[in-house]
Amino acid sequence: MTLRCGRYALPLGSPLIMGVLNVTPDSFSDGGRFLDREAALAQARRMAEDGAAIIDIGGESSRPGAHPVSESEELARVLPVLAALSDLPVPISVDTRRPRVMREALAAGASMINDIEALSAPGALETVAATGCAVCLMHKRGEPATMQREPHYEDVVREVRDFLAQRIAAAQRAGIVRERLVADVGFGFGKTGRHNLTLLRRLPEFRELGVPLLAGLSRKSTLGHITGRPVQDRLAASLAAALLAAQGGARILRVHDVAQTRDVLAMWQAYQSEEA
Repeated sequence: MTLRCGRYALPLGSPLIMGVLNVTPDSFSDGGRFLDREAALAQARRMAEDGAAIIDIGGESSRPGAHPVSESEELARVLPVLAALSDLPVPISVDTRRPRVMREALAAGASMINDIEALSAPGALETVAATGCAVCLMHKRGEPATMQREPHYEDVVREVRDFLAQRIAAAQRAGIVRERLVADVGFGFGKTGRHNLTLLRRLPEFRELGVPLLAGLSRKSTLGHITGRPVQDRLAASLAAALLAAQGGARILRVHDVAQTRDVLAMWQAYQSEEA
């Protein structure tokens, strides 16, 4: 399986690492650390050197309780960083839900769009379809400001899977071929800790969607509830969650701690190999 990602073709025989780069003041884990352009550039290059196959830049926080920023502010945060990373040897993804931001980011060199709203905004499907970029379609229930207020499902696996199947079908009807598509169950986006664990245990059931799965559990509040640790002390839990997701079939792991995740995957792959 290969992901077509702009001018890149990413082989997915082994899980790939997507490094998180939030150029925001309020993201739950690293808010403010990389709002400065030079700090953001240094972090992107460091993650690429550490083994990230994709860098995911976000200019608007989608953490629980977050409020939206203006389109112009999101562009002002993302575009200067994106432009300065044109020489990076790995594709850059932009984490956005807005068609205009998608369009300008793709024109500036982005190779992937990571959309928490699964291209549901008016014009989003058409914007992405007109390019050769990859796109990640994520499941989310509710809005970031309120999505964690008692989310309810009759059957979380079936409902998330059905939603993603519908969005994949919509993308294909718009002209986005399957080789450009990725699906994300949306851990922590309108889900309780129990919902997240159920989705993680039953991640293999999402393979029937026929597109690569992305998993983003790094440092999330579910890990804090389980371990009792604050966000800055969730490395061990994040690595365990990444390994469980990889074992469940995730082909892309969206993480903050690239080097450590790379080492976990290297150990797992050596364990699986008879030649190690």
